[in-house]
Amino acid sequence: MKVAVLGLGYVGCVTAACLAKLGHQVIGVDRDEHKVGNVLAGHAPFYEPGLEEIVREVTALGRLSATVSLEEGIGDAEIALICVGTPSETNGNLGLAQLKRVSEEIGGLLARRSKRLIVVVRSTVFPGTCEEVVMPALGGGAAAAVVCNPEFLREGTAVQDFMEPSLLVVGGPDSAAVHSVADLYKCLPGHHCLVTLRTAEMIKYACNSFHAVKIAFANEIGSVCRELEIPAHEVMQTLCRDVKLNISPAYLRPGFAFGGSCLPKDLRALTYRASRLDLHLPLLQNVLPSNEQHLRRAIERALALPAGRTGIYGLAFKENTDDLRESPIVMLIEHLLGKGRELRVYDPHIQIDQIYGANRDFVLKVIPHIGRLLMESLDEMLANCDNLIIAQKPTPDAITRIEASGLPVLDVVSG
Repeated sequence: MKVAVLGLGYVGCVTAACLAKLGHQVIGVDRDEHKVGNVLAGHAPFYEPGLEEIVREVTALGRLSATVSLEEGIGDAEIALICVGTPSETNGNLGLAQLKRVSEEIGGLLARRSKRLIVVVRSTVFPGTCEEVVMPALGGGAAAAVVCNPEFLREGTAVQDFMEPSLLVVGGPDSAAVHSVADLYKCLPGHHCLVTLRTAEMIKYACNSFHAVKIAFANEIGSVCRELEIPAHEVMQTLCRDVKLNISPAYLRPGFAFGGSCLPKDLRALTYRASRLDLHLPLLQNVLPSNEQHLRRAIERALALPAGRTGIYGLAFKENTDDLRESPIVMLIEHLLGKGRELRVYDPHIQIDQIYGANRDFVLKVIPHIGRLLMESLDEMLANCDNLIIAQKPTPDAITRIEASGLPVLDVVSG
């Protein structure tokens, strides 16, 4: 394909050179004459392992050129990839001045083209930016289709990351445009994730935030280990051997707050003992407050339901157990009762006369009259409520019966 790469900085130059290496006809566009001159001379404008050799090769083959003229760059291009910077502003917000400027300049040139241009935002942008900034700047017409294709390039391994992508995401409202952009990378290994526009924008933030959390988590665990004279690397290497729960998709599903007899208790113990060692662990110390805020958001959503009889599916902290200790559903019920809501509760594994010990003590302390709220069957609850809160993953049979009831449903389990 004929591709224009707008911006020859770190992301743009690597993208331009590697696309040319894949066989596309690429022209890089940048206001900086020094960067353009370097590329035209077959040199990388900065050091990145392997980049200089690729730039030299593809410019010699005539597959990569460069210009300071945007009009020349997008003249006969099928796809234009925007790779300009989106630096942080002093308040932490994204600086979108460069993105807005180049989008407006493209918009001003679209009338001179005879065919539609696919404009691809490769820069890191917050969800909604393509719709709220780029599309209006382009004029919002049929002359351009907007696609988001975030980059996942790490400095020092960017060429390898491009050629062997761990994740390749393309999103947009125009299916044909999305597939055209995905086709740029069709000879690369890995699965192409074709998603919605805002999902494509958001995934970059989710990935980078997750990486930051992992680094901070390892460092905080390492700090505790150091104080206790425990080999931190041995702890983390052992943790990583569990690919069923630890290094896996397990728990990475947006849903309801966590609870139960293990996670809250162990987090409290670890952070308390760390404080006795004069260790301040902001990440670990804020996991429980974060969980409490998530529970409060669910409570607010529940309180927004119309007044009437509310059914709640679930009582234990998760499905397939009767453990009520620190169940967030119990806390949800407590708050709704405090606001005067009339409730009906059903859990397939709980009858109040069959639970005992700490389990029974916990729920009766929080909701002394829980027995009056519990229904013996799902059908009984569905027949006696006006809306329903799903607070625990239902069985397939339960889902069928809930759907057949026609009741308005608030699902806090699916996020």
